[in-house]
Amino acid sequence: MAEKVSELGKMTKEHWGAMQDQLSSSVGENNYKTWIAPIDFERIEAGGVAVFTVPTNFFGTYVSQHYGDLLLAKLSLIDSEVSRLKFQVANVDARPRPAAQAAPAQAPAQAQVATPQAELLPSAPLDTRFTFDRFVVGKPNELAHAAAKRVAEGGQVTFNPLFLYGGVGLGKTHLMHAIAHDLKNNRPDLNVLYLSAEQFMYRFVQALRERRMMDFKELFRSVDVLMVDDVQFIAGKDSTQEEFFHTFNALVDQNKQIIISADRAPDEIKDLENRIRSRLQSGLVVDLHPTDYELRLGILQSKVMTYREQYPSLQIDDGILEFLAHRISTNVRVLEGALTRLFAFASLVGQPITMELTQDCLADVLRASDRKISIEEIQRKVAEHYHIRLSDLIGPKRVRNFARPRQVAMYLCKQLTARSLPEIGRRFGGRDHTTVMHGVKRIEELRIKDSQIADDIELLRRALEA
Repeated sequence: MAEKVSELGKMTKEHWGAMQDQLSSSVGENNYKTWIAPIDFERIEAGGVAVFTVPTNFFGTYVSQHYGDLLLAKLSLIDSEVSRLKFQVANVDARPRPAAQAAPAQAPAQAQVATPQAELLPSAPLDTRFTFDRFVVGKPNELAHAAAKRVAEGGQVTFNPLFLYGGVGLGKTHLMHAIAHDLKNNRPDLNVLYLSAEQFMYRFVQALRERRMMDFKELFRSVDVLMVDDVQFIAGKDSTQEEFFHTFNALVDQNKQIIISADRAPDEIKDLENRIRSRLQSGLVVDLHPTDYELRLGILQSKVMTYREQYPSLQIDDGILEFLAHRISTNVRVLEGALTRLFAFASLVGQPITMELTQDCLADVLRASDRKISIEEIQRKVAEHYHIRLSDLIGPKRVRNFARPRQVAMYLCKQLTARSLPEIGRRFGGRDHTTVMHGVKRIEELRIKDSQIADDIELLRRALEA
């Protein structure tokens, strides 16, 4: 009975066991399995200190930082005296054992040695939504997707490392998680470690502090697949870069696969050591380009199919998805978040998703997503479209071949920028604002009766807003 009841408080191991379902619901199944399930409640010490055993010191620090407040809140509901948490590394050899099982007296040192493999090295939690099935493929990301699928098969590949880079919300982390999911499901024999560059750095510093660098080195060199997200964060951290470089070399020399992601290409990461930059460029470097209109529309259509299960009776008007794909062009996360909010809002108010409801519900998102288009950008696009030189577009010549494209450019500047007519005129060779006004009015008239002009305007608008 002494094992079940804490020494000084009302909290027991039975209470801890009964609390598991609540904790799983609070933190999510993946986080629960990775961070909560491996820890054990031991006892309550004087001063209301709840003691837990954890696999490693890093593990205890991570749980304390990310889940400490939650654990305290749950524990205090059972024992109001609990005010602090304490995490200690489990030491199997320190526990009392029957005499028949005691360790041999002649080899006490061996009994205390723990191999690196015995120490838990948890991957960062994987998002269950980030699988290949849910990754929408289009021209901007098809090479990155193909390379990721090839690596996810778990066989030998001709490129190592695979380096994925791109801006926020373009799918880097989605592909990294998808690779990890496939490897864990299809190749359970492989030791796959996925973590962020910040976590690598944190574990390195922890090992330095605890004077356990040999364990750190052996742990990281024992993996079969090392996946590091957002590697740009180690730039400028000299000691971390040094250890990362040696880990990288050791794994490559053993033909172990390395997959890296960053927000920019290796040669664009400031303060990254040249030898690391060179190593990162030695494999396949793939850029995830900004999404185009067709890819954004495909992503929205895919999300709607998922939402149909949750909102089966909710109606969405034609043109809504096209409108969102057109207006929210910089970030897929923002695009998906906007659709989630739209469906939730329409469901709560019991109305179909119309254009009016969309604009009201997403007014802030649409404002923030309005891309700032410059006059210079419009001038370049128009000159390219009509196959004329930029100098002729803004120059003094009034021949029809230049005058009509110039008026189109002025019209687009008026529609797509917040610049005043006098400022637009100045950017077109110092023309008067009345000239700009005349050009804008002329294009407005031609759009109605000249289908070619209307098509040109629409094509240029899409190209500029993409």
